Amino acid sequence: MDKFTYEENGYNREEVNKFIDNVIVQTEAVINRVKTQQEEIKSLKKELDHYKVIEETLKSALLNAEKASSDIKKNAIEESKLIVMDAKRNASHIVNDALLRADKIEARADMLERNIVVFKRKLKLIVDQQQSVIDDIDELELKNED
Repeated sequence: MDKFTYEENGYNREEVNKFIDNVIVQTEAVINRVKTQQEEIKSLKKELDHYKVIEETLKSALLNAEKASSDIKKNAIEESKLIVMDAKRNASHIVNDALLRADKIEARADMLERNIVVFKRKLKLIVDQQQSVIDDIDELELKNED
């Protein structure tokens, strides 16, 4: 946490304002990053759905191949099994990658939420300290007026 220089009327306002502006910029950057990551998750889910449709199509192709003649049937079944295996491997890999990315993004989001809570606490403390300084100044002014 930055330390502010103390002036006659409390902390240096320019330093405090710069600090708050910096925090706002960082918070907005975090929010934008979270939005980007959410869009990435959405895109990955869409891609996963696409591969699921492909997998269902391949299963349907397998059923159609079984209706063909015995020679064509044997060749088509072997070929479709290879395609299905590759599709399952690819789909499984994509699902695993998507889940890993989702876990990382979720962990980042959790960390950002915790950071925001800490930031709010620190900011409240600063505001409370500033209010205390103002109250002290008010008391001194009242004493000086008497």
